[in-house]
Amino acid sequence: MVSLLVDTTAQTVTAFGATVPCAIGRGGACTAEDKREGDGRTPLGTWALRTALLKPSVTIAEAPALPWRWISPEDGWSDAPADPAYNRPVMWPHRWSAERMLRHDGLYDIVVTLAHNDTPPVPGAGSAIFLHCWRDGAPTEGCVAVERRVLADWLPRLRPGSMVEII
Repeated sequence: MVSLLVDTTAQTVTAFGATVPCAIGRGGACTAEDKREGDGRTPLGTWALRTALLKPSVTIAEAPALPWRWISPEDGWSDAPADPAYNRPVMWPHRWSAERMLRHDGLYDIVVTLAHNDTPPVPGAGSAIFLHCWRDGAPTEGCVAVERRVLADWLPRLRPGSMVEII
């Protein structure tokens, strides 16, 4: 069941009867096989929506149907290919490089994790590919980003088994 369709050429996402602008990776898009850590490219393919992570200051009218939790200052996501926890959530302090999930720029106020390179993670094949809030359409590091109000509206409608297709 594809719930979201990302058109990387048009830079739009279609979901729930609406098409909205989105941002993709600063390096454009690539096949999943060509995706590399740090290349700034959004991987093409169909990915399950795994979980939702929410900044504690976010108010939600309805709890997400996806498994979800509040993020804390200790939450991180490993982006170090040599890390045994590569492309997995980790806790700070962490011995390896890891992105901090609690940010002050609004980008990770609402995050939906995608199943890219996670079963099992292949070191160096890309990590932390999310659907998250955007900053006025600025390119991402490889994620897909939309306006916060749009993502907040979609969040209660996303279900376990929902998919995003990135073309």
